[in-house]
Amino acid sequence: MEINVFLDDELNDNLDVSWLKDTVKQVFLTLGISGDVEMGVVITNPQKIQYLNNTYRGKDVPTDVLAFTMNTESVDATRLAFTDPPDGVRHLGEVIINYTQAIKQAMEHQHSIKREVAILVIHGILHLLGYDHTKDGPAQQMIDIESAILENMDGVLD
Repeated sequence: MEINVFLDDELNDNLDVSWLKDTVKQVFLTLGISGDVEMGVVITNPQKIQYLNNTYRGKDVPTDVLAFTMNTESVDATRLAFTDPPDGVRHLGEVIINYTQAIKQAMEHQHSIKREVAILVIHGILHLLGYDHTKDGPAQQMIDIESAILENMDGVLD
């Protein structure tokens, strides 16, 4: 399992890279994903995420999380276990988190910044796996999975 974490220079002192990698691993463990899987997590500022949101989604506003998948079709944990890409590694993509927005949302929800970052990581990974919250049925499924993952992580987030 390869998890690449990139922090904007101004954020290097605010987040622990090993904690972020452990968070991703916990999400994979809860979802039953194992084997040769690779993804990136980028923690950035509102300006960069707004640029990406505008460039790739046509929305000229900052957002809390973006997910850029390497897969062209929906993927779930079952397929990850049985699909062998040419290099043997399932490249999921990147989750990009707006750290400033994570701080604001943590304050709004009255929980720790770590918990909010974990929520955004979970949300982004589910998007990489093909989950979508724009439709009623899939939206509830995504919420349920996010809640289950958070329950498994409760002891290490606050």
